[in-house]
Amino acid sequence: MGPRARFEGHPGAGPLGQDGRLGGQAEAIPQGAQREVTAPAAGGGGKDRIDVSGRVTKQAQLRSALTTLCANLRPGEMLPSERQLCDDYRVSRMTVREVLGQLESEGVITRIPGKGTFVAERVARSRLHMASFSDDMRRLGRTPGTVVLHTDFAVPPPATVTALGLGANVQAFHLVRLRLADGLPMSIDDGWYRADLLPDLLDQELTQSLYALFARAYDCPIDRAEQSVRAVAADERHAGWLGTETGSPLLAFDRISYSRDRAVEHAQSWYRADRYQVYMTVSAEDS
Repeated sequence: MGPRARFEGHPGAGPLGQDGRLGGQAEAIPQGAQREVTAPAAGGGGKDRIDVSGRVTKQAQLRSALTTLCANLRPGEMLPSERQLCDDYRVSRMTVREVLGQLESEGVITRIPGKGTFVAERVARSRLHMASFSDDMRRLGRTPGTVVLHTDFAVPPPATVTALGLGANVQAFHLVRLRLADGLPMSIDDGWYRADLLPDLLDQELTQSLYALFARAYDCPIDRAEQSVRAVAADERHAGWLGTETGSPLLAFDRISYSRDRAVEHAQSWYRADRYQVYMTVSAEDS
């Protein structure tokens, strides 16, 4: 099988829409021209939006109301101004600023000087464990998507030859994909795959979960992986694919995946750090 390369045409492979989603089909609301947002009542439909009986502090009531408001808005939409919040809820500007500061520190909102306060991007928080991207996003309540950017059958770089245990000049399948969550670019996966274990891989439907495909079609279930993660700055190519600025922070993963102690995949992935976090549970080891 000789070298071949294929670049996939896809409606979403072009420029990002104004809302950051591929294809730009969702309604775009630029930060400078958000639709008008009316603050919800914190304690019913009465004239005073905040219950002044003292049973619950004004700050707690305002926090509850603004948390509900943010949950009903899309990322990037503008909240009412501080003055409007003071008028709507009949609270002091100090109370408003205190609550907004709390929500900003928790990543619920973003405040941009001279522009206003906006609903922050939703961040996918993933525990380090064995799971495909598709399964991970579904577990987090997100809708996964995939755009195939490049396929190839070629001799991999030296690091991949070593990782997969290949001989000299042995070719492998190369696949680059853009991974989406709720239509927004989340990561780029750049992987090499053993051709002897996964014959005709590039003829398969490559937008599906590869790990599920390996188990179903090739009897190669991925049962363990070795993975490292580091922080990097987005280069021009990755920034373009991910819809972010050159130099923006990314989480870079390097992973070797195994099936029954056979290295099947060597992949590098770059995740937008503003949309993806990893967490882990650690414990003291016996000394």
